[in-house]
Amino acid sequence: MPATVTPHALARLQREHGKALHGFLLGLTFGDRHRAEDLVQETLFRAWKHPEALESGAHASMRPWLYTVARRVAIDARRARLSRPAEVGPDGLEHSPADEDRTERSVAVLDVRGALRSLSPDHRAVLLQIYFRGASVCEAAEALGVPVGTVKSRTYYALRALRALLPGYDDGHFRP
Repeated sequence: MPATVTPHALARLQREHGKALHGFLLGLTFGDRHRAEDLVQETLFRAWKHPEALESGAHASMRPWLYTVARRVAIDARRARLSRPAEVGPDGLEHSPADEDRTERSVAVLDVRGALRSLSPDHRAVLLQIYFRGASVCEAAEALGVPVGTVKSRTYYALRALRALLPGYDDGHFRP
C-alpha cells in the first residue's frame, strides 16, 4: 500500500517552505503574485502526490527538492501558456479589427459577373479594358481599334445597362 502524506505533514511543509517557495516563484514569474501562488500550490500538490520523496529522509531539507519541482512546474506552465494563443481581455476586443465578412463581396462579384455576361460583347470589351485592365480611354480605343468617342459612348451605355441590371448596387459605383 503506497504511503500518503497526512494533512498535518502537508501543512507543516507549507509553513516551513511556503514563503520561500513563493519568493522563489515570484522571481520566476517576473513578479506575478497570482501566478506564483498557483505554482506554489501546484508544487505542494506534486509533493502530496509523491510522499516517498517527503518521507525518504534522503534529503536533509526538503527545500532543494521543492525548488527543483517548483522550477519544473514554472517551466511547464510557461510552455503551456506560450503554446496557447494570447488571452485578450474585454478591452482588447473593442479595439481589435473585426474579421472582414467576405460573403457580401462574394455575392456582389457573382452578381456583377452575371450582369457583365448579359451585356453586348462591345460593351463588355470596353468595360474590360477600362475597369479591369486599368487602360485609359485612349489606350482602350487603340486596343479595341475604335475611336476615342466610341469608347466613351460604349462605356456610358455599358455602365447604364449595369445599373439597370444591378438595382441594389446603385451607390455610385456604376455611374457613367
